[in-house]
Amino acid sequence: MRHSVLQRLSRWPALARILAVMLILAAVWLPFAIPIYAYVSDPDWVSILSMLVLYAEFVAIVRLWGRWVHNEPRSLQRYGVVWTRANAIELGRNLGLGWAIVIFAFSLQTLCGWVTWQTLPSTLGRIVIEGGAIAIAVASAEELVFRGWIWDELHRDYRKAIALPLNAIIFAVLHYLRPLDLIRSTWPQFFGLVLLGLLLGWTKRIGRDRLGGSIGLHGGLVWAYYVVTVGQLLDYTGTAPEWITGIGGNPLAGAIGLVLLTGVGVVLAQQARSLRDTA
Repeated sequence: MRHSVLQRLSRWPALARILAVMLILAAVWLPFAIPIYAYVSDPDWVSILSMLVLYAEFVAIVRLWGRWVHNEPRSLQRYGVVWTRANAIELGRNLGLGWAIVIFAFSLQTLCGWVTWQTLPSTLGRIVIEGGAIAIAVASAEELVFRGWIWDELHRDYRKAIALPLNAIIFAVLHYLRPLDLIRSTWPQFFGLVLLGLLLGWTKRIGRDRLGGSIGLHGGLVWAYYVVTVGQLLDYTGTAPEWITGIGGNPLAGAIGLVLLTGVGVVLAQQARSLRDTA
């Protein structure tokens, strides 16, 4: 009886199902998050503990959601979490691609005289290792949410031509929940996030719905940017406006980054289309 009632939710529109899971997640997360924010004094540990609880609860909820609502006993595998050699290869290869995109963007700005590189810090090794761990963790969590669960819900209701850009827009919107004044000052980042969402979606298609490739590309971008910024490896000369070099020092949030992401996107879209045509 309980399952038959829950399975009626599968007939809800995709966006309503997505909102329902988010509300359930918020309801079960807040009783744990409130004590963490109230009694843990270190802000770093507040962030770590609250996010660990949130992610663990999310995984548990979507597994139950898949089983009870969609009658899908292997939700994580359906989302692309598979332990295969191909997935591992795509993860490693696209980590390199993410690094290459960031390095190319900063190299181009160096040639234009917009940035200057600084002396390598003695802590660079620690920063690289730390950044890699953070990047893989962040990318794994976000890709399971966006190119895993949300991707699956959208593809149950919409054609691929609609589901992919809709997924990218949701990705950008949920990353852009911030104060209005900050939205106004950083609005070019929104288009960069939409483009990034499209790239990650095409990457998943190229990987035949495995998540390794999109985790790798996402993680490589985060990792490289983390090393450059935390390591304070460069300074902006101020000879070009931020809307060209990147809002807040993010090279993918300016004109250079948008053009670069567009170029990479054209290549990935063509690869995804060729794979579809030969399938």
